[in-house]
Amino acid sequence: MSGTGAGAVLAVAGVTAVYALGSRRLSSTPVSSALVFTGCGVLLGPAVLGVVGTGGGAAPITALLEAALTLVLFTDAMTVRRRDLTRGGFLPRRLLGIGLLLSIAAGWLLAVPLFPGLTVWELALVGVILAPTDAALGKTAISDPRVPPLVRQGLNVESGLNDGMVLPFFVVLLAAVPGTSYADEGVAGTFWRSLLLSTALGLLAGGVAGRLLQAARSRGWITREWRQVYVLAVAAASYELAVVTHGSGFIAAWVAGFAFGHALRNVPAHDPAPDGDGDRDGTADLAEHLGGLLASVSLLLFGAVLLGPALRHLTWQTVLYALLSLTVVRLLPVALALLGSGLRAPTVLYVGWFGPRGLASVVLGLLVAEEHLAGTETIGRVVAVTVALSVLLHGATAPALAGAYGAWYRRAAGRPGTPLREAAPVPEGTGRRRPGRLDGPAP
Repeated sequence: MSGTGAGAVLAVAGVTAVYALGSRRLSSTPVSSALVFTGCGVLLGPAVLGVVGTGGGAAPITALLEAALTLVLFTDAMTVRRRDLTRGGFLPRRLLGIGLLLSIAAGWLLAVPLFPGLTVWELALVGVILAPTDAALGKTAISDPRVPPLVRQGLNVESGLNDGMVLPFFVVLLAAVPGTSYADEGVAGTFWRSLLLSTALGLLAGGVAGRLLQAARSRGWITREWRQVYVLAVAAASYELAVVTHGSGFIAAWVAGFAFGHALRNVPAHDPAPDGDGDRDGTADLAEHLGGLLASVSLLLFGAVLLGPALRHLTWQTVLYALLSLTVVRLLPVALALLGSGLRAPTVLYVGWFGPRGLASVVLGLLVAEEHLAGTETIGRVVAVTVALSVLLHGATAPALAGAYGAWYRRAAGRPGTPLREAAPVPEGTGRRRPGRLDGPAP
């Protein structure tokens, strides 16, 4: 993890333990887990105390970040149902089908005048890396019961899917950049291995594993505890299957999560278990909690090895782009995507603002850094500063804006003859747990 070995482990464990002890108390405040772990990372990193660094090489850090993203992709996809995007799901459909593409394009175009030293494909990578959102960074904005269910569910589903949806763009763009490991096979080879083959392997691994678990459960062969361990094994296997075939492990894990979850939803109503545990809930609990823990530790390492050094080389172009990425690049595409939806201006602004950048952007930025491109340092600094500002601004504003928006909604809903599209029904059982990962219950 670092050049100081035991000292780094003790520091990370200490930060985790201290935050855990006060997690419930902090859950309704602007002090989010992301802010605590990122800030402690900067403090413990080479820029300040030097306890956590890259003295032991970047490989352990990369492995931890990749493991965190793999679990997040798998569990997020596992909990998505088709009805999330059909009944009452016009909001995530518009955000994913229109808003995401517009965000990538806007991020690409705005980077052109600010970073003339980057190639056209490197500029496009900046737009792709900073397009996915991370609901965990603005947990209160989505979990607050005062916010209409349609908005909460829409932001939740969008965050759970867009990190996987940007992966094909990411690998194809890397293949288009000369000198990368993907460029050796070219765009066509990358498309075949990373998109088609990895997708097929993910479908196969997730589908078969899900049906095997279904069969074991229906016969009462597996305990609840081992069901949870089984999910970890399936996520890891789907990732590695793609890696050993020189494909994309992240795409495979994401697709496997869909197939695995779909298979589990066909579990018979009668599910005998020898330990008396007949419920079908909690199968993904261990994977979700472990993914959340790894994501928090990843943010600490991000603060130490990426953000700290980036803060020492700040430029006005980097700061300006980070601000534009969190505002124009998000707000304008959302507004365009929601034209004609019937949603009111406060709702559009609320949805547009709460598009925090987090784990997916950090991991994708690190993967670019490993390619040692000419523009690696610039891309890394842009990603680091944008994610850091998102952690600060979205975390700090979530409680207050959720309360203000909830109050507006109550007033608007209470006016006779004022129909609100925001009040559209959302199917029960589609609530996702990702935003609450390690921040504690919503107030």
